[in-house]
Amino acid sequence: MTDTRPLPEPPGYGYGHSPDPGPPYPGPAVQPAAPARQRRPDGSGTRRAALVIHTIGDVAAAFLGLWILLYLLEANHANVFVGFVEDVADALAWWSQDIFTMDTENLRVLLNYGLPAVIYLGVGHGIAMRLRRF
Repeated sequence: MTDTRPLPEPPGYGYGHSPDPGPPYPGPAVQPAAPARQRRPDGSGTRRAALVIHTIGDVAAAFLGLWILLYLLEANHANVFVGFVEDVADALAWWSQDIFTMDTENLRVLLNYGLPAVIYLGVGHGIAMRLRRF
């Protein structure tokens, strides 16, 4: 036997409607960020190219910095290693030779080889950063 009479309302809900209980916990205050781009697990060619460009810029700047250091410390120019570093630095900084003409030779070397070192670092890191965003 079934009783078809309506159940009595609990006190305090009024007008025959019970309130919506809502979620058991409050929702997040902010929306979650969009999911990050999926990267290939094998390493994409773009990221590898970025690493190569980044490394080339660093190596070029290192040779120029090493030559500045060897010159300022008055290294022996007859030494094979010093000659090799000088030749590489001259090849890397051919375009910036004699931009600055100072009376002080140390300052001239510092500026004429330091400028390309900073440019190689900036351009290499900038291109690499741009490639990594893809």
